[in-house]
This record gives sequence, structure tokens and C-alpha cells, in this order.
Amino acid sequence: MLSERRLEVLRAIVQDYVGTEEPVGSKALTERHRLGVSPATVRNDMAVLEEEGYIAQPHTSAGRIPTDKGYRLFVDKLAGVKPLSSPERRAIQNFLDGAVDLDDVVGRTVRLLAQLTRQVAVVQYPSLTRSTVRHVELLSLAPARLMLVLITDTGRVEQRLIDCPSPFGETSLADLRARLNSRVVGRRFTDVPPLVQDLPESFEAEDRGTVSTVLATLLETLVEEAEERLMIGGTANLTRFGHDFPLTIRPVLEALEEQVVLLKLLGEANESGMAVRIGHENAYEGLNSTSVVSVGYGSGGEAVAKLGVVGPTRMDYPGTMGAVRAVARYVGQILAES
Repeated sequence: MLSERRLEVLRAIVQDYVGTEEPVGSKALTERHRLGVSPATVRNDMAVLEEEGYIAQPHTSAGRIPTDKGYRLFVDKLAGVKPLSSPERRAIQNFLDGAVDLDDVVGRTVRLLAQLTRQVAVVQYPSLTRSTVRHVELLSLAPARLMLVLITDTGRVEQRLIDCPSPFGETSLADLRARLNSRVVGRRFTDVPPLVQDLPESFEAEDRGTVSTVLATLLETLVEEAEERLMIGGTANLTRFGHDFPLTIRPVLEALEEQVVLLKLLGEANESGMAVRIGHENAYEGLNSTSVVSVGYGSGGEAVAKLGVVGPTRMDYPGTMGAVRAVARYVGQILAES
């Protein structure tokens, strides 16, 4: 266990290195921070921190920089989440309030996160499997052609065209629409199939084929894999951190193009808490020089997806965590009110 003083020295090293981009020496630490001890004592503390693997000496520099282990301890023990200022919170609310649909909400959220943190922002679309049905609309396009519109509690809208086995009248269509909504509105997608399986039997024989076709299309829509979508923005921000990536930025850019990698990085959508993965904690080798800060968002206190940022390990963790958490909270409010 490190003493309180050595923890303070580590905190000072992380703060200075993040702020200056320069390795930190004992003299600079005693000048910038009220550590209450001599440079010689700080040098001794830094030697212990280096021996324990929390800081390292790059090249021949006299200063030290934090390691992944050092950043981990900083995030876990030393860093509070930095609250956003009132003007920042108002700016977030005003920017997100103008969104017109789910795609617009996700697009605005990505741009906002990238601007606030100056990192790469990643936002996952709300998962269909964790959504509930808000409304099912059925529209007649021709005597034997319908459109099914599925609207979820997260504002997601899915549309499907249905070719019916026989003409389907307006009276039957209104009847099916009413019965369908009475059974599925407010229900989880996973709960819907048994609720509608006997519906065709309650219709006249000549309409049962069409009702069965509509239900098959609805159930296909509920289980479609298209739910694993995400949006990414601010990739150009990485060019500001060229020296933070030891060899080249290319592996990071290649990793960001892999949607499966990003989804794994964000973690399971039902984990609503803040997660910070630092350096080699990221399983994908191309992202070993980055950190990922992510959190779940959703309405009603339940996470339906994740959002977060990817940047170099030399990151303003308190500020980034504060921005990610605040944006997630506002997006959740918008989904709840939409």
C-alpha cells in the first residue's frame, strides 16, 4: 500500500503530465504543488513509485511519466469526476434539445462528445432487445400490400413492406391494428411472441393468412441483428496526439473502423455504470496506447446502450468522465420524453 504522501505525488505527476505533455521532475513538482516536503523526499517517493511500476522514465529524460498502472490507480483512488459548469450544462441541453429523431439524437451526441472531450466519440444505438414497443402502425399501400411501422420507447422507428397472400380490407386492417397494439404496447420485445401467437385464429378464415404474414414480419423485426449499430465522430482529434502513440496512429485508426471491436470496447449495454479501460486493459492490441471511458444511457434508470470516448492514455480523466456522464444523462432524459 502506498502512503498518502506518495499517492499525492502520483496525483501531481499525472496532473502535470496530462497538462504539460512533458515528463515530470521532482523540482517541478515541489514548485507547482504544495507537497510539504523537500525535493529530496519527492525524489525518494518517485523512486518508490517507479519501483512499484506506477511511473516510468522515458528515454534519457530526467522526468517521469505515469504508466497504465499509475493511471489506473489515479482513476480508482485519486480522481473525482469533474462536474460541468452551468454554461456547459446549458450548452449540452440546448444542443441536444433540437434533435428531431433518434438518428439526429445519436448524431448530435457524437458531435457534442467529440467537441467537449476533444477525443474520438462513440455512441451505440439503443438496443432493440432491451426496448419496449410504443406503437405498431399498419398502413394500406395497395389491396394486397401493407406497410408495418414499429416505434420503440427509445424513439427508434423500423419500417417493413408486406406483400399479403390476398387483399386485406380497411375494416380488417383497423381491427388487426387495434388488437395488435392492445397486446404488445409497453411490452419488452422478448415478451411479444407468445402474446400474439394465437391472434390469427381470432380472424375470419380468409384473413388468417395475411394476419400470420404480418405477425411473421413483426417478429422478424423484433429479433433483427441490425440493432448493433453505432456512430463514431471526432477521429480527426487523434491527429493532435501524434506523440502519444509510440509507433504510429494507424493501428488505432484501423481498430476504430472495426465495429465489433468498438462494441466490445464499450462493453455490455446493460452495464450502466462508468467504465474506464486504460492502455493494455483494452484487449485489442491496436488500442493498447489508448483509454476508453464509457457509460450506459437510457430512460427510466435502465441502460439501453452505451456511449463513450477513445483517446490517448494521457487523458484528462476527471474532465472526460464528467463530460461522458453528463451527456449520457441528457440523452437518457431525451429518450424518456420523446
